[in-house]
Parts: sequence; structure tokens; C-alpha cells
Amino acid sequence: MTTTLAPTNPAVREFEATVEAVDGRDVWLSETYFYPASGGQPADGGTLDGTPVEHVADEDGVVHTLAGEPSFESGETVAAVIDDDVRTYCTRAHTASHVLYGAGRQLLDDLGYGGFGIGEETVRVDFTTPTEIDDQTLVELERLANRAVWESRPVSWETVPVAAARARDRVSFNTKTEEGVMTEADTVRIVTIEGWDWAACGGTHVQNTSEIGPVTVHSRSNPGEGMTRVEFAVGPNGIDRHATVHENARRAAARLDTNLDSLPDEAAALRDRVANLESELSDLRTRALDAELSGLATVERGDVRWRVGSVAGFDPNDVGERAQERVGGETGVVAVVGDESAPFVVIATDGTVDAGEVVDDVTGVFGGGGGGGPTFAQAGGLDADGEQVVSWLRDE
Repeated sequence: MTTTLAPTNPAVREFEATVEAVDGRDVWLSETYFYPASGGQPADGGTLDGTPVEHVADEDGVVHTLAGEPSFESGETVAAVIDDDVRTYCTRAHTASHVLYGAGRQLLDDLGYGGFGIGEETVRVDFTTPTEIDDQTLVELERLANRAVWESRPVSWETVPVAAARARDRVSFNTKTEEGVMTEADTVRIVTIEGWDWAACGGTHVQNTSEIGPVTVHSRSNPGEGMTRVEFAVGPNGIDRHATVHENARRAAARLDTNLDSLPDEAAALRDRVANLESELSDLRTRALDAELSGLATVERGDVRWRVGSVAGFDPNDVGERAQERVGGETGVVAVVGDESAPFVVIATDGTVDAGEVVDDVTGVFGGGGGGGPTFAQAGGLDADGEQVVSWLRDE
């Protein structure tokens, strides 16, 4: 069974090997430096004798699936070329995930490794920790990760007995390694970033953290209880993301007529001013609505005094709330129509008149829909002019 040599020789991009078997578009080689999709790292791309490799998997040996029928047969020697862009990106991204986890060791309590995955634009690391990873923690994770890159820490790997790996308290294991490899294999591969991180891992890695380049943290999410997923980017995507964030910060500072250092305080002050203005506006709108309701015309029906009229520019819930406060004393019913393109009606009563029945009568004549109880009901979407509804309520 052929296993990949990529983890121990990540710099290899070209090699020759003997074809051991061919089955349609699937090819097995005597040896291979292609990395099969595994552990969150995608498969390498490349070619075998010029034919593109569509996928690489480890299924009782590494199988290379070509994009077309192979031009060679079993027993022949083929030239293999690994896609440098894909391998370089994956190697740097995978090592960056270890760097980020090492940063997490310094910031997060009871840290565990929930998973990892390399995407085309971002990379994810799943932390298991009771520590809340808020915005400030994300910033600090990014700062520490980039510090480790700048410090040019050596990266190395070795294969050790499983028992020896378990005896090393600092070594982290993801769920798949803990539950799978560690129970089935005699040895495990440990990747070490000097003085920073130690992890059981079978992926490809750079030999020095300086090869990773800048790390840009994007976001966090919660894929499961007790777990936080942090997404970040390396390479051109990370650089572009960082530049976009920087540009947005500068634009925001310019619009607030301040500088980057003062931007957080200015933004907080602006938020407080907006909140105060919104509160003042709400008070003014309430006063205006009260004034409108105070001017409603009075209609006497037997022993019950109705106050009927229309308002414009107010939310039906606000109108309903204020109308209910005006029922009582000499006023038995408050009937208000929202004079909008699709009018609404609000009926509040002291119980002597059934509000729900009044609304049913209104919608029976003017359409729309709604309902309610004996003391309060409302309807919307009336198919009539607001003043028509008011006139009907006054007359009928």
C-alpha cells in the first residue's frame, strides 16, 4: 500500500514513479508526493505525464484520479508535477492554523482542538474553550499569530510512538486523531513550532513560520456548544482583506473628521448622540400623536361617547397603545384610522362596546384583515380612502 511522502518532503514538486495499477481514470503509483485530501487539508493538484490530476484520495493506498483517460499503462514510468500554487497555499495555511492555535494557548482557558479546514479563501480553526472569544480576543489572536510569523520560529516534525505522544502534555490532538489514528496506529506524527505549538498532524508544513506571511483574522462563529470557529486568511486573500479593513477605517475616520487613533472614541460618542436624538424624536412623536388624538371628533351613540378620527405617519401599534390609554371616564370608544395608502383601523373601548365586533364590521365593508378582543382590536390593509373609513365610523 503506497502512502504519500508529501508530509515529510513538502518541498517536492516534481518526481518520477512507476505505475502500479490503472483502473479507468484511477492510477496507483509505486511512490507519490501528492497529498491526498485528509484532515481538513484539500488534495494536491497537478499532472501525471501531462494529464491533469482531478483528485487524490487515500483509499487503501493513494489513488490519483485523472481528469481524462491516462495515456500510459501499468508498469510504465510517469513524470509527475504537483501544482505549486495549491501546495504552497495549503502548506502555509496549514502551518498558520498551528500558529493560531499556539496563540490560543496563551489566551484561552481549557483549550481543545475541535477541527480545522482549508478553504479557497479562508481557513478555519475550531477551538473548544469556555473562554468567550470576543472582538478583542480576535484582535489579540491575530496580533500574536503575526508576531510568531515575524519571529521566524523553526517548524519541524517527527514520528514518535503513540505512548510517547500521549505522555507529552503540550501536544494537542484533534478529534479525528484522538479517536482514530491514536487507537489504530503504533506511531503518530508530531509537528512542532519551536516554543509555540505542538500538535499531532499529518499535513504539509513550511519549515519556518516566516514563510507563512501575514495572517488576517476574519470572523468567529459557534458551530456547536462549547466551540468557537475562527476563520482567517493567508496569502493574497489575507492581504486584500487587511487592506480593505484599513481602507474602511480610514474612510470612517475621515467622515467623522478624526484620525484612526481617535476613531473608536468618536464612533462611541456618535452612537450616544444618535441614541439621544432617537429618544428625543420618540418623545416628540408621542407628543404629536397625543395632540392628534386629543383633537378627535366626538360622536354620541346612546350612552356611549365615541372619539373618531384619523392620524397620518404613525405606527398602528403606537396608535393602539396611546388610544387604549384614552379610554375611560366619559370616553367609551376611541376609533382611529391610519390615513395611509393602505389604511389601518384601531379600536379601543371600555368594554361597553365590543372592539372586535367593530373591527369585523369595518373589514366586512372595506376589506383588509385583523381582529382582537372586547376592549381592543385592529385591522390593516383596508381597501378605501382613510376619510371614507372615518366617515363610516362616525355615521354607522
